[in-house]
Amino acid sequence: MPDAAPVDVPQPGTPAVPPTVDASTADIAAAYKEAFRGHPAGVAVITAEGPDGPTGLTASSVASVAVDPPVLVFSLSTNSGSAGVVLGAPTFVVHLMDARGVALAKRFASTGSPAADDPIWGRLPSGDRYLPDAASALRCRPLSTTPIGSSTVVVAEVLDIVVGLDRGEPLVYHNREFHSLTDRSRLS
Repeated sequence: MPDAAPVDVPQPGTPAVPPTVDASTADIAAAYKEAFRGHPAGVAVITAEGPDGPTGLTASSVASVAVDPPVLVFSLSTNSGSAGVVLGAPTFVVHLMDARGVALAKRFASTGSPAADDPIWGRLPSGDRYLPDAASALRCRPLSTTPIGSSTVVVAEVLDIVVGLDRGEPLVYHNREFHSLTDRSRLS
C-alpha cells in the first residue's frame, strides 16, 4: 500500500486556523467589507454650510487623534454631494450621536439634507448650524485632507464643543444596522 499524504489534523485544544484571502485577488475588497461589518463603530453626523444651504452625511469613521490640541479624523467616500460640501467648507460640525439620535443618523444617511428652515437646526455662537439633539457637537476646521482611492481622509482641529446635558445610550453601527448599548451589556 502506498504511503498516504500527511494530513494536518488539529490537536485537541489547538485553535483552527481560518482561511485567509490573498491580497492579490479581487476578493480582498469583499473580505475587507465583511471584516468591518463585524466591527462596531460609533455614529456621527457631519454637517456643513454649502451654497444651497446646510447639508450633511452620516459617518462611522470618526475617531479622536489628540487631546492637546483637540484633533479628530474621519473619511468620506466621495467628493460629490454632501461630502463635496464638507470637503470644501472652511468649518464643519461633527455631531456624535447617541441612541436618541438614530432618526437623525438615518435621515442624513439618505440622499437629500433637511432644509435650512427645518426645526432640527440650531445655531452655534459662531453662526454655524448644528443639530441640538446630538449628544455632542464639535465645530471643526480641516487641517489636512488626503485622497486615498475613492475616499478622502480628513484631519480636523476642534474649535468649539457643545456637550449635551442629558446623554442617551451609546449608538453604534454594526453589520449595516444601528444599535444602542446599555450598561447591562458591559463586560468586566
